[in-house]
Amino acid sequence: MPETPQQYKDRILSTLGDRDPLLVLEETPGKIAELVKAQPADALTRRPAPGKWSVTEILAHLADAEMVLGFRVRLMLGQSGVPIQAFDQDVWAGFSRYDRIPAAESLERITVDRRANMRLLRSLSPEQLRQHGVHTERGHETVDHMLKMWAGHDLNHRGQMQRIIGKLAAA
Repeated sequence: MPETPQQYKDRILSTLGDRDPLLVLEETPGKIAELVKAQPADALTRRPAPGKWSVTEILAHLADAEMVLGFRVRLMLGQSGVPIQAFDQDVWAGFSRYDRIPAAESLERITVDRRANMRLLRSLSPEQLRQHGVHTERGHETVDHMLKMWAGHDLNHRGQMQRIIGKLAAA
């Protein structure tokens, strides 16, 4: 059974724990690059189980999430209280053909977009961090809360990639 929006939120925030979300967001592109750099392309495209994403698909998802989350923050900064549309990651994976996007291309998108997003995020005032949007599934979310979710999302997928690569190395 799929998790509820509240279960997802709780899981992602618990993944972050008490870590600084900005530091996690800042280090993610480099950590991912280090993780995948020595892996052959066929290992990165291998799914760990039926219905589960490969490392390549996770990277494509992270690249799209970077675009979406950066846009959401900008929406909230432009107009506090703005509606924030949810999206179905599996539908996006299908029409975007995540399985066909080279890992290096996704990593480049993540790195470039994250650099621009970090420039903005590091410049925000406490008042701007309190601005909010209304997510269609999770309700009221401040920019500060979104940063925590974003960082927890990074850690969640970094852990998935580490486990997948670890299993490939052990095989």
